Amino acid sequence: MDDITQRQTEILKAIIKEFSESGEPVGSEILEKKYKLGISPATIRNEMVSLAKNGYIKKAHFSSGRVPSAKGFRFYINKLMKEKELSTADEVAYKNSIWDDRNERHKLLSQATKVLAHRTGLVSVAATNSGDMYYSGLTNLLNIHEFINRDLEQYLFERLEEIQYWERILQRLDKFEGDVYYMLGDDDLGDPMYEACASVFGEFQGEKVKGIIGVVGPKRMNYDTVSPQIKFFSSLLQEIIKTQNL
Repeated sequence: MDDITQRQTEILKAIIKEFSESGEPVGSEILEKKYKLGISPATIRNEMVSLAKNGYIKKAHFSSGRVPSAKGFRFYINKLMKEKELSTADEVAYKNSIWDDRNERHKLLSQATKVLAHRTGLVSVAATNSGDMYYSGLTNLLNIHEFINRDLEQYLFERLEEIQYWERILQRLDKFEGDVYYMLGDDDLGDPMYEACASVFGEFQGEKVKGIIGVVGPKRMNYDTVSPQIKFFSSLLQEIIKTQNL
């Protein structure tokens, strides 16, 4: 049973929306002025204290505001988020963008990461159980506030070269039953350096290979638009890999 009331849920939803748009810690003043929650600033502050106590939000360094925690984002994803449906035009565009490379797995996955990075504006990653590793979109980091941190950039670059790490994620997905797998901050990524980061992955499998494809970006990414893209693209890759016996 969730330890969160309906009023706290509305406040958490507003905090996540504001943080996702601004990338800045959220205070009670902006919530009261912008989101018309129908309660006083003092009540908002009290409810934020409760949300923090139960682990849904946390204090940001050097700021009086709060940011959503991994628990808060996971609650939003599982209970509140409404995925934006992928249009038929988008589905056709995804399919056409990799169709010419469908006969060779290496070219297919290399092109797939380029397409996903372009369409999401994030870093895309694909890895297989045969030790193949693909990524694209590193220049997209230049447009993301969190990655102004050079240490974080370097850590991420190093992780992208670490095939053993992605093999461990593949093993995790063996026990996962959903369509899309979320890794949120230090809780899932296993390193405090990645607290501001998140990953969203889908799985594909054929007769000869099993793999993942997804994105790495800020924890405040737009999951409602990213998730359906990962879900569709991973299932499309699986269909091609099975049909072409790759």
